[in-house]
Amino acid sequence: MAEKQYDWKAIAKHPKFVELHHRKSAFLFGWWVFSLVYYFLLPIGAAYTPGIFKVKVIGVINFGYVFALSQFFVSWGIALFYAHVANKDFDRLTRELIDELHA
Repeated sequence: MAEKQYDWKAIAKHPKFVELHHRKSAFLFGWWVFSLVYYFLLPIGAAYTPGIFKVKVIGVINFGYVFALSQFFVSWGIALFYAHVANKDFDRLTRELIDELHA
């Protein structure tokens, strides 16, 4: 059984694909920049403002520990937000593109 051949150059120029690619790239780039800045705040903050990172929050737990652990929660939050946006927007645009290509 022969597989259907797709014209990938035409698909890449299709307005729906261009919109999908642009929206996804803009979304991912923005969150990548946020993640990078948030990640490097820990070592930079600890190096240049060690007093803030030594502030006790609860018992022996200081702000440095809380900030370091917050990076896990921020990562999970970004992943959940991406899944939400992908399910709502990116998947819809993909379905519209596929429907137009099959028509």
